[in-house]
Amino acid sequence: MQSSTRTYIIQAVLFVLTIITTTMAGAEWMYGNIFSFVYDFAYLLMGKGAEKPVTDETVKLLGWPEFQHGFQFSIPFLAILTIHEFGHYFVARMHQVKVTLPYYIPLWFGISNSIGTMGAFIRIKSVVRSRLKFFDIGIAGPLAGFIAALVVLWYGFTHLPPPEYIFSIHPEYARFGLSYPQFAYENASGNIALGDNILFWLFKTYIADPARLPHAYEMIHYPYIFAGYLALFFTSLNLIPIGQLDGGHILYGLIGKKRFDIVAPILFGFFAFYAGLGLFTAESFATGNNAVFYERFFYLAIYIYFLYICFKRASDSPMTGLMLSLIVVVGQFAVSYIRPDWQGSTGFLPFIFILGRFLGIRHPETDENEPLDAPRIILGICALIIFIISFSPTPFILIE
Repeated sequence: MQSSTRTYIIQAVLFVLTIITTTMAGAEWMYGNIFSFVYDFAYLLMGKGAEKPVTDETVKLLGWPEFQHGFQFSIPFLAILTIHEFGHYFVARMHQVKVTLPYYIPLWFGISNSIGTMGAFIRIKSVVRSRLKFFDIGIAGPLAGFIAALVVLWYGFTHLPPPEYIFSIHPEYARFGLSYPQFAYENASGNIALGDNILFWLFKTYIADPARLPHAYEMIHYPYIFAGYLALFFTSLNLIPIGQLDGGHILYGLIGKKRFDIVAPILFGFFAFYAGLGLFTAESFATGNNAVFYERFFYLAIYIYFLYICFKRASDSPMTGLMLSLIVVVGQFAVSYIRPDWQGSTGFLPFIFILGRFLGIRHPETDENEPLDAPRIILGICALIIFIISFSPTPFILIE
């Protein structure tokens, strides 16, 4: 079998698997439960002698009908992801850069919520020697995906089901009628709300019918809205102007290598600073219990080492990475002392680790460094605006 044929088969299999896993994940978000075969498999793992647990009568395990409903999430979500990747693909081909078709990455946990995928990527098989080409290839995906996300969000907010739809998800709410928010959230622990960004807020405020707009804790059960929101979230992450993210390609094209190597580490530092803000405070160490103090000091040392790993590649000197880590931690302590109510979003820390350790903060240099023309500069400014209106400082709010 030729290597190209084998590659196409692998890509096709991954795509089909990703359709299945995102459909299952979508159904789990819609109905807030797991599939019956997962439940049965967990019972088998307990051993033959174990008594099979009985589910609550109000809880319906998921099956084939719910799987079919999951396509309402997977189809729009994968459509946006595919449009994004083919934006990169076609522009790369236009510039005669050799690239592969997208590789989709299926990911489904079964026992906890996921979105069914880790995204998709295309492989660039030839060296990109032009700053202009990097810019064009980098910006094409986010722009195409952003337009597709707008379409999905517009459809989701203009085609909201009647308010009674929530009773098919939470039958236990039916006894309260449409006044359920006054009673159902007395103990809100475990609920997930979607954090606002500017664009999402505009859709909720000016596009949606207020009479049909779901409660913040129920947004995750509306597949088109959830798919569109996730698309905005991942678009904003891709547009962060650091390293070899799409935003990094765009910023590199706009300002060139010399300025980029100064600006990108600074932006990365601010990103890391925000993510860990409030994780450790001076007040948390003000304890008379020595055991608690040393335990928190131990975790602080681990956190500093984590930041050191993230910052290590920001400079040619490892000591610079350590100094940057300490500066971030001291700054976080200072801000938390002055404004203890300010909190970052620790959910970004894994992404910061991926950026700093694997994707890199810097951008590879190109042989051709011609400055961009006016239309491309305008597109770069548009990409910055898209990042601003799509970015959620706290994308997912888990009520504890």
